[in-house]
This record gives sequence, C-alpha cells and structure tokens, in this order.
Amino acid sequence: MLYPERAINLTNLKNMIMIITLTLGSLVALNFLLLIFSCNKSTKRSISENSTILKSPKALVPTKQIPRTQTQLAPTGS
Repeated sequence: MLYPERAINLTNLKNMIMIITLTLGSLVALNFLLLIFSCNKSTKRSISENSTILKSPKALVPTKQIPRTQTQLAPTGS
C-alpha cells in the first residue's frame, strides 16, 4: 500500500500539470487570435499610369575598398 503523503504529492503533481497545460493552451490560443486580428494587413495596390518612381541619389564621393593583405583566415579554435 502506498504511503498517504505520496498520494497527496501525486494529486498536487496532477494539478500542477493541468495548470501548466491550460496556461500554455491559453497562450497559444491568444497568439492565434493576435495573429488573426493583427493590424499589419498588407493590401495589393495597383500602380497607376501617372505615378512617378523616385530614384535615390548617387553618392558624390566614390567609396574606397581596403586592400586585402592576407587571404588566410584566422583559426577559430573549434
């Protein structure tokens, strides 16, 4: 026969597992609700014929690249 204190611990364990399961389930349900009703809805817009496309300005000063003096990679130790 099991000891009475072990039966109490099993009951507490079952309650704890039930609470964890309900908490995680409710968080997953809340996540899906937030996903469905999120405000970041993307709409498909057609481009009209009169619309203009703005181009970004080019850099006035050309960029310089640093010459590579050594092509061998450093050891990572892994």
